Amino acid sequence: MFMIQITVPTPDVTIHKQEAPELSHIYGFTDFILIPRDKAGIFMFYNDKDELLFVGKARKLRPRIKKHFEDTASVIKDKRNEVAKIEVCLVEDAVHREIYETYIINEYKAKYNVDKVLFK
Repeated sequence: MFMIQITVPTPDVTIHKQEAPELSHIYGFTDFILIPRDKAGIFMFYNDKDELLFVGKARKLRPRIKKHFEDTASVIKDKRNEVAKIEVCLVEDAVHREIYETYIINEYKAKYNVDKVLFK
């Protein structure tokens, strides 16, 4: 029998919500600019208890993450205030992004992901 071993990449960027949300137009994340605009990867939203809320992937990280905070169709649209930390892992290969996203959603039981969920 052969087993696939997946090691989740160490985050390249981690930002935390600040106490003064009026300082940032992105729900209190004043360091949002640290997330690369034109790089591909996966992103993870956590609450203040460090519980994984949502995992996603993108060809362009910053615009995709920003869209989750502004789009009325986002899965987390009613849960945005719960997001206290965002982690980003740069992953250029599209197949690797797909594998990591699916693995993290299921291994860490992301609370608000509805697609690719195998644990429910």
